[in-house]
Amino acid sequence: MSGLSAPQLASYERNGFLVIEDFASREECERLKRRAEELVRDFDPRGLISIFSTREQIRMSDDYFLDSGDKICFFFEEDAFAPDGGLRYARERSINKIGHALHDLDPVFDAFSRKPELAAICADLGYGEPLLLQSMYIFKQPNIGGEVTCHQDATFLYTEPLSVTGFWFALEDATRDNGCMWAIPGGHNPGHKLGLKKRFVRAARGGTKFETLDDSPWPESMQTPLEVPQGALIILHGLLPHLSHINRSAKSRHAYTLHVIDGACEYPADNWLRRTPDMPLRGF
Repeated sequence: MSGLSAPQLASYERNGFLVIEDFASREECERLKRRAEELVRDFDPRGLISIFSTREQIRMSDDYFLDSGDKICFFFEEDAFAPDGGLRYARERSINKIGHALHDLDPVFDAFSRKPELAAICADLGYGEPLLLQSMYIFKQPNIGGEVTCHQDATFLYTEPLSVTGFWFALEDATRDNGCMWAIPGGHNPGHKLGLKKRFVRAARGGTKFETLDDSPWPESMQTPLEVPQGALIILHGLLPHLSHINRSAKSRHAYTLHVIDGACEYPADNWLRRTPDMPLRGF
């Protein structure tokens, strides 16, 4: 199975991201969308209301979130709730994301996540022992799809040395109007002197916290939109700064994301995402 061409690898090394259009077929995208809809339909939220926010990550890090590394869990949009605590929209229009072990626990997502093409890409990126660490289905709901502030994936999925790579699959067209991803080209490169800015870790007394390594601001003027059609794959370097804005449009922007680390690297015990010993990480 072919992976990345020499020009694609050069582009990825230069920019810190690579767009591959038509990676997934329309049928594959629709299959994942239908499965996500089924999962949301069968989800019973009673007593399990958890809100996802990148702006208040410390406060929102409840036990449900912290225990989701080896489960299929559901997180609501911040703006989904009315002042009285009830949902402003139907449940299927209120979920922000599903995470974080779809790739291991659901057969539909498992099959997609372990496509031979992805294994070939990981080999071309230099992985000796690629392990699938985390997966998320992101809805980016119409009108209320939450902002994802500028961040680096290595902040949340840290190894020593750094090894995380993100695979972001557009299950619907992603445009500026409905909250496409934005990135800082080359921001992963040491020549930009950005480096890893933060680590998101478990706090000694419970919950989570950010450890700040560099508090200099992001070079926002360098941001560029990554507008892609349904079926596109965006490969993201773990140090690449990227973000997405609030979706105020009437169109959703569904995406599936998968993060891979190298099993040869150390995965520190204070990382927020943990698994129980009876569910170890697996590769392709």
